Amino acid sequence: MDDATSQNSAATPMTRENIPLLNRQRNRWYLFSCWRKWFRPRELRARTVNLGRVNTEKFPPNEIRNQKYNFITFLPLVLFEQFRFFLNLYFLLMALSQFIPDIRIGYPYTYWGPLGFVLMVTICREAVDDLRRHQRDHEVNSQKYKRLSSTNISGYEMVPSSKLKVGDVIIVEKNERVPADLILLRTSDRSGSVFVRTDQLDGETDWKPRLAVPYTQKLSRDSELHSIDASFYVEKPQNDIHSFIATFCMADGSEDTGLSVENTLWANTVVAAGTATGIVIYTGCETRSVMNNSQPRSKVGLLDMEINGLTKVLFCAVLGLSLVMMMLKGFGGPWYRYMFRFVLLFSYIIPISLRVNLDMGKAFYSWQMQNDSNIQGTVVRSTTIPEELGRISYVLTDKTGTLTQNEMVFKKIHLGIVSHDADTFHHIGQMIQKLSGNILQQQQGSLSSSSSGGDSTKPMMFGNRMRRPEGWREWEAVRALALCHNVTPVSDDEDNRSVSTASTVTGGNNSPTKSVINIEAPGSTDTEHQYQAASPDEIALVKWTEQVGLTLIARDLNTMTLQVKTPSEDNDILLHYQILQLFPFTSESKRMGIIVRESKTGQITFYLKGADVVMSSIVQYNDWLSEESGNMAREGLRTLVVAKKVLTEEQYSDFETRYNAARLSITDRVAKVAAVTESLERELELLCLTGVEDRLQENVRPTLELLRNAGVRVWMLTGDKLETACCIAKSSQLIGRNQGLHVLRSVKTRTDAHQELNSFRRKQGHALVISGESLEVCLQYYRPEFLELATASPAVVCCRCSPTQKAQVVALIQKHTGKRTCAVGDGGNDVSMIQQADAGVGIEGREGRQASLAGDFSIPQFSHIAKLLLIHGRRSYKRSAALSQFVIHRGLIITTLQAVFSAVFYLSSVALYQGFLMVGYSTLYTMFPVFSLVLDQDITSETAVTYPELYKDLSKGRSLSYKTFFIWVLISIYQGGVIMYGALILFVDEFIHIVAISFSALIMTELIMGLSPCVLGIG
Repeated sequence: MDDATSQNSAATPMTRENIPLLNRQRNRWYLFSCWRKWFRPRELRARTVNLGRVNTEKFPPNEIRNQKYNFITFLPLVLFEQFRFFLNLYFLLMALSQFIPDIRIGYPYTYWGPLGFVLMVTICREAVDDLRRHQRDHEVNSQKYKRLSSTNISGYEMVPSSKLKVGDVIIVEKNERVPADLILLRTSDRSGSVFVRTDQLDGETDWKPRLAVPYTQKLSRDSELHSIDASFYVEKPQNDIHSFIATFCMADGSEDTGLSVENTLWANTVVAAGTATGIVIYTGCETRSVMNNSQPRSKVGLLDMEINGLTKVLFCAVLGLSLVMMMLKGFGGPWYRYMFRFVLLFSYIIPISLRVNLDMGKAFYSWQMQNDSNIQGTVVRSTTIPEELGRISYVLTDKTGTLTQNEMVFKKIHLGIVSHDADTFHHIGQMIQKLSGNILQQQQGSLSSSSSGGDSTKPMMFGNRMRRPEGWREWEAVRALALCHNVTPVSDDEDNRSVSTASTVTGGNNSPTKSVINIEAPGSTDTEHQYQAASPDEIALVKWTEQVGLTLIARDLNTMTLQVKTPSEDNDILLHYQILQLFPFTSESKRMGIIVRESKTGQITFYLKGADVVMSSIVQYNDWLSEESGNMAREGLRTLVVAKKVLTEEQYSDFETRYNAARLSITDRVAKVAAVTESLERELELLCLTGVEDRLQENVRPTLELLRNAGVRVWMLTGDKLETACCIAKSSQLIGRNQGLHVLRSVKTRTDAHQELNSFRRKQGHALVISGESLEVCLQYYRPEFLELATASPAVVCCRCSPTQKAQVVALIQKHTGKRTCAVGDGGNDVSMIQQADAGVGIEGREGRQASLAGDFSIPQFSHIAKLLLIHGRRSYKRSAALSQFVIHRGLIITTLQAVFSAVFYLSSVALYQGFLMVGYSTLYTMFPVFSLVLDQDITSETAVTYPELYKDLSKGRSLSYKTFFIWVLISIYQGGVIMYGALILFVDEFIHIVAISFSALIMTELIMGLSPCVLGIG
């Protein structure tokens, strides 16, 4: 600014008129900027949560709110949602027009009555549903929890869930729901572990272990948590429930600990055993459970879309008929008034009761499905699309837990030079019993060496390659299976059952060492062990090791105890192991590992097991793994490769240092931890290859045969390996025994895809098998060609599919063919596929209820899908098609009567029927035909199953089409014309006679139509 300007500014007083433009602009938009600041979405960011200090930062309240409305917004929002539909908006305009005297026809309640009834039913239903949601929210938000308090005499105070804030330290008792996302600080178990149930979060029913922060677990009581000065640096809120990155730091720098998902308790999980104390890190809308509550797409049935299209045709017919009447009458005078009066007179051609009648029918169809004794356990979660089950052309199903029972049975183990199955498993048990003497001597020798100051870290004598006795291969394999897992033995009655160990070593020559375990149960001396794990495969492996003589009897955070069966039942041996590191299984790594230290010898061993695809490059060179893995897969077995590596103290110490440093990293922690772990996974000794069988569900074969005969193509989408998927497809007869098979095994380039597709094109009638990797390549370069070939194939098996790929396949079939799809699954990885399909069917199985809750329909087993489609789906579609045609016919015939009446009486715009006659016609007088059509059955259930070919025609939509619609238009015109002209001939001299004769004939016609369902196309 120059001097002249400065002088002018100083001399001129500041008034409203000469305020600088910049300031005026700021004031003008001040309120708008405040509004944007108040209502803009909150930015998610990482945070520091203090322990022992006040947290001043503001976070969302810990309230669960599933209500759609409040007292003010209820009526406006409900009405807005209803008048988004063309039918309701159309009749609202017609009803409002009755307030205009010049175009009023008859009594207003003839229009407002039906519209008000429909709206009242909807408003009451929404009010009841929202009130229930409010009650559920209130119950959850008012549930009280113990919050640690330094001012309260008892040390804690009871507060409702909605009052919890970030930084609060709360106590969650056994069987209590976790109210917010927590970091676990202390548990009632000395090891710092606690089990949680996550079925309401990820759908998995198995218990999962969680670990407390080591530093806080060491505190003697919860009250000491307020006396420490520490903080947690946690990542920003996200929806991934399987990963978490945080760091625990003491203010004085004496402790820095990296935390992962194992140290968390997510909201809506349940503490299964013990007591947990945790600090709140995320509340309300920032918790994992709320952020994962994505709204599934709103599904609209094909029948509803077809009816909506017919409604628009009827609306055009109303306008066309009104225009014709005006052309005949002439456009002189206030023609627009007469035009609108004709539109009102013919408005009944669009029946407002159509939606009410269809919804009533759908509710009844759903009730029938749930109460069918032949498919007990069926639940209908979406009552708006039962007709979709009658139009299915493609069924896409998961394998594990859907076609199979997800009940694993250990079937085979291969040791490289010898293979054992169920017939020879007892030989392994005998070998282990023989080796028990060596184990006992080795333990005694280790203890004697330790007591005399010798080296206690000497390996077991048959672990040395120079001194391996008979059976060492079996022993090493069984021990690896008994140690490398995440299984925990559990007891149903922990209070009345005790586990005690007694290890006695005496120095006499005739005094053997005894390691005895006594498991005492009330009323029984023999105890059947029960196990909990995240995977049924692991439980099958541990149960098998128990069968051959090596039992897992105890496990906590840091230790594991095995019991070795000896020839003398009262002299069983205990082996104690210290758990040094545990590497859980992930879908990315496809393997899990554990590092343990044998307590007596001090030997450190790294065990690893996983899929043959990843393990083949980790283990030492061998010439049998690939071949035997393929053989087991062809037998339908799920395979696991088991290997080990003995570590020295120096090797483990170096690994532990690098591993802990990677876990403390804030950036790229997952990648750094994986890199350190992979440095250990080199040149492992291959121990064995195991095969576990997943048995087929009951009646899978006849169910697939019925679907095939009904014209439904079945696709299997699974994450399992190609050989196993092919074997299950053949054993279930998804692929016929004599049917050709084309396998797209390894398609990696565009040239590979081109060659494979050309080869498959020449194989008519062959089933297709493709991996997820090959599928990506084919879709990338030849999507239309691949979909054309695949959709024409009698059966398709997609293996190694991710959940995203499953949903993608469903969407591609829908888009390419335009046919209706049905997805069937039982696990959390099937939810996306189920939600994408036109009809999603969830099976409540061993993997939890997530798929069951996400599905439109829920069934207990796959075999019910045939009756669900062939009987209930077929009936629902046939009935709804007939019902909709009857209701449309009901409107067409009365409109025809009105049109003939107006044409005969000099094109007058006078209503033929008024008042209660019109209201009663669409409700009371014609209610019998509606009930008749909803309850009618064209064939019995037995016939529908015996002749599944009857289902084929439904996919073509012939029961309700433009062809049948125009046929009914002609029928309605014919019936309406005959009734009206007959009434004109019979009437004497009064108008009331025309009304009485024509209306009586009209009602009789409709009742006769109801008594003859075959006329409507359902017989």
